[in-house]
Amino acid sequence: MVLTNAPQVALAAACIVIAGCTDLKPIQAHMDDLQSQVSQLQRDMAKASSDAAAAHDTASTAASVASGAQNTANQALATAQSTMDATNEKIDRMFKRTPSN
Repeated sequence: MVLTNAPQVALAAACIVIAGCTDLKPIQAHMDDLQSQVSQLQRDMAKASSDAAAAHDTASTAASVASGAQNTANQALATAQSTMDATNEKIDRMFKRTPSN
């Protein structure tokens, strides 16, 4: 049974030897570059998230202001209609008077 693991042990030992002989500086530089890119992406994502939250807040405020403006316009319309109805009623009463006075 020990002999069946011998090729695997030999392969692992060969990998360790080859890795020990390899210059790791280029790999380390590449790893450092990747880490820098990941850090920049994390900062970019945090800023994008913050910008999205600010945009959401602005949109909510705009919707609230628009709703208030709609309510004010509705009140103005109701007041104008009421005033117009009262004016029409006065005009109707004025023309319904008999000229006997």
